[in-house]
Amino acid sequence: MSTPTLASASREHFVDLDVPMWCWLVLAAAIVAMLAVDLFRHRDDHEPSPREALVESAIWIGCGLGFSVFVALQFGGAAFGEYISGYLIEKSLSVDNVFVWSMLFTSMAIPLKYQHRVLFWGIFGALALRAAFVILGSALIATFWWVLLIFGVFLIFTGVKIFRHRDAGETEGAKHGLGLLRRLLPVTDQFDGHKFFTRHNARRAATPLLASLVVIEVTDIIFAVDSVPAILAVSHESFLVLSSNAFAILGLRAMYFLLANAKEQFFYLSHALAGILIFVGAKMTVAHWVHVNTYLSLGVIVLMLAAAIVLSVRRNAAPRVAEDPPC
Repeated sequence: MSTPTLASASREHFVDLDVPMWCWLVLAAAIVAMLAVDLFRHRDDHEPSPREALVESAIWIGCGLGFSVFVALQFGGAAFGEYISGYLIEKSLSVDNVFVWSMLFTSMAIPLKYQHRVLFWGIFGALALRAAFVILGSALIATFWWVLLIFGVFLIFTGVKIFRHRDAGETEGAKHGLGLLRRLLPVTDQFDGHKFFTRHNARRAATPLLASLVVIEVTDIIFAVDSVPAILAVSHESFLVLSSNAFAILGLRAMYFLLANAKEQFFYLSHALAGILIFVGAKMTVAHWVHVNTYLSLGVIVLMLAAAIVLSVRRNAAPRVAEDPPC
């Protein structure tokens, strides 16, 4: 068996890996194992406690960081830097998913104990969708360098949009997805345990859980259009992009139950997400002529996230000015 080569800088200054088949098998086995364990743990449709969500979030993050050690040992420091950059970008942009999911579940009155099941299958579909997006995006960039310009400008535009509160647009897209489902088959307002289909008036009908799953998948398509080009701005290697994306997405369920109701506690986070998109968009736009060091990019991303968290905490701790009493 040939020994895998270490990561080497390509002519675009991104790593170019010779990834052996067994590495892909390790990645696939890790993803399948984690999905199986997660599904088994939540087989009883219970409501996750904050402590449980915190522990599970820590475990998922540990798995993602653990795979980065595998990447570093197998392919070297440059590949490690691109993996971590992609992981942080996807993880930070996914916070937006969490808040939108919370709003959608609330508007559709989905009980908390069933939300994990919906998110499990939603994220399972998201993994397949992101894989297709990554493969297509990587192929386009490899064939047409000017696609970088299109992706870069799009990310900058999206970053500016986030400053104007993007949630409304995603909710509108979700409504269209729900409308399409209602055209394809009957949708009942009645739950039947955690089933996605039931019998209603002697007809097979979708339960609200399937309706919410369709909505989740529609919103993920919208988010993928943003996040996949953002990760391609820091790495063009499919193995690194897919693995960083997958490990970030797999932890979203635990993050949702931990942060779903904490949007107001992270007031400046949306500003950081917008800044990250604008930064990686600018980086991607000039990538054909100017290379920005991977670890410099990583430092900028970490700095933006840290600043958003610190400023949000300080804002929450600051005494609020009392409103004038009504006359």
